[in-house]
Amino acid sequence: MPLVRFISPSDPRWLATLAAVERELSVDALVFRYRNESGFDGIEGGEGSFTACSFWFIEALARSNQVEKARVLFEKMLGYANHVGLYAEELGESGHHLGNFPQALPHLALISAATYLDRELSRQKPEPWR
Repeated sequence: MPLVRFISPSDPRWLATLAAVERELSVDALVFRYRNESGFDGIEGGEGSFTACSFWFIEALARSNQVEKARVLFEKMLGYANHVGLYAEELGESGHHLGNFPQALPHLALISAATYLDRELSRQKPEPWR
């Protein structure tokens, strides 16, 4: 929601939502769209994490002044890319690619998260001439 300026990234309601996403939908750097309980969505079997959600979560953390946590998760997510840096729509809990491949949406989310995270990390570095 902060990415589209629906709510401030520092609003207590958003911070509570972000904490709930981390608690209920995250496994390390992997973020699920929802928890697939048997028959919940009418599809049998498990669902992988949604790669775009992982990068959106990272950007939301950075925008919420949790830059160091965002940086660590971003670096972990980079490790899930294949040998040429591409991502599938979903990632299994062991990091294997699931669903459509390659998928544009995770790459757009990666670029957005990387751009914002870089801006925040660059701002934190002291000026070399001071």
